[in-house]
Formats: sequence, C-alpha cells, structure tokens
Amino acid sequence: MAQGGWGPSNAPGQGNGTNPYGVPQQPNPYGPPPNGQYPYGPPPPHPYPHPQPYPPRPQPALRRRRLGCAGLFVSPLIPVIRSSRRHAESIFNRPGGGRVEDRIVSRVQLWRALVGAAASLGLIYAYGADDGWSGVANDGVVKLLLAPILLMITGPLAILAFIGLAPATQRPVLRSRLRAPLKAVGWYVGILAGTVAVMFGAALLLKQNYGTLLNGLVALALLIGLIWLLPFMLFSSAYAARYAFNTANVHASLPAALTVVLVWELTLCSIALDGGLPHGPPLAQWCAVLGGPLSVTAVALWELHRMRTRYGVRIRG
Repeated sequence: MAQGGWGPSNAPGQGNGTNPYGVPQQPNPYGPPPNGQYPYGPPPPHPYPHPQPYPPRPQPALRRRRLGCAGLFVSPLIPVIRSSRRHAESIFNRPGGGRVEDRIVSRVQLWRALVGAAASLGLIYAYGADDGWSGVANDGVVKLLLAPILLMITGPLAILAFIGLAPATQRPVLRSRLRAPLKAVGWYVGILAGTVAVMFGAALLLKQNYGTLLNGLVALALLIGLIWLLPFMLFSSAYAARYAFNTANVHASLPAALTVVLVWELTLCSIALDGGLPHGPPLAQWCAVLGGPLSVTAVALWELHRMRTRYGVRIRG
C-alpha cells in the first residue's frame, strides 16, 4: 500500500536498510557507543600526559630560628614589656574634651626627638663624657624620673594661669576638666610608691639570714613582680612627661606650654647636677646645652601657632 508517494512504510519489523526519509543508513565505523556516550566517536586524546601541564614545584621547608641564650632570656620579656607599655599609655594618654589630635605635630616632635638624640650621641662620642656611656644612661634615667616630679610642681601653677587668663564664662568648664590630670597624678604617685615599696620589701626579705621558706617565696614573688613593675614605672614616667598628665583635657595648649617650662628646668638641673658644661670646645658645649631646649621651644611655639590658626585654640579663649 502506498503511503502518499513516500515509499513503503517503516513499520516495526520492516527494516529495509533505509530511514523514514528514504536515505540509506551508514554503518558507524567506531561501533556502537558504550552506554550511550560519545555518539560521534571516541573523545580526542588529552593534550597533556598529566592532569597538570607542569609538575608541582617542591615547597621550601620552613626554617626555624634558633634562639641562643640571650634569645631564650629576652623572648619571654617581650610580652611583659608590651603589657606594661599598653597599661601606662592607657592611663596617661586618655582622650578628653579639650584635646586636639594633630598627626603632623606628632611627626615633627618625633623627628625632633630622633635628631636631638642622634646629635647628643654624636657629641658624646666625639668628645666623651665624665662617666662614659654608663653615666649617660644613668643621666637619662634620672631625667626620665625627674621630669614627672617637676611637672607635678610646676603644672598646677600653669593650670591656674590658664584658668585665670580664660574668659569668665569658660573658667567653670576648665575647672570641670581637672579630674583627668588629678587622676593621672594620683596614678603616678601610687605607681612610684608601689615600686619603691616592692623593691624595699624584696631587699629586706633577702637580707634576713634567718628567713623561713615563706619569706623566700614572698621575696621571689616580689622579684617576679618587679619584672613587670619596673618597665611599667619607666613607661609611666615617659608618657606622663609626654602628655603632661593629661592636661590637654583641660586646655589643648597646656602640654606645649608645660613642655617649654619642663625642658628648661631639666637643662638647669642637668647643669647643676653635672657640675658644669659637657666636654668639648665652647661651640660644642653650648650646642649640647642649648640645642635641645631651643629646638623644643621652637616646635612648641609652632604647635601653639598651628592650633591657633588651624583649630582656633587660643590661650586666652
């Protein structure tokens, strides 16, 4: 029976080698595809013999630093020193209502300190000192401990002068901000007294020839406490002198003014304690004595000018 001129029907069981459209079927040269995959022939070969084009590079072994005797002794002290510095800064560098933060001023102060320290070391290296480098170190520690004490003496006078020069409407505000400096002074007095008490107690217990085991354990505990307390006291002295016992919370210009007074007081005390000028020719002597105070005064005056012109902070309000 004809099917509309399209040839015999392609009913099931009538496989005559042709498809329904009359085109002969070509045999598959690669055979039947396995499991119905790759009906157009086998896949092309992988361009690389390995999954990765290049073999993995061997990783270098991590080298562990060998700590010597000094490293084994110093490495446990690093977290102790960091902890003492962090606690000292949190006490003597507290933010307040009257403070003005200027990064440019801080950078200039840092560079002035570095240049001044390098110049002082160069003069000492060239012309020497009375007691050598040990005397220079002792002089630095004495100045570090003396600076907060001088600030506690002259600081109240400067604060009273600033409050007196301020307008009458601003004086109650300035007086209300005195809590932060008084609290910082109390902290420093307590730290200094506590350190002296711990050192005296440890020395007293160690000198007892008839001491018991309990006395020895207490003395050992006090000595271990000094490992944290001594750096804490030194950092407290440095931050108390740097931030002038948080007097910036009272008035932003107070730290700069107190720094000028403090540096000239330390210069006079250094001349009085050392018994005269340092070694070297007259020009080097006067540079060593006046270089530091004059540079600090110049930076402080520039800071006051910058606060007045940039932030509108004036000494008389």
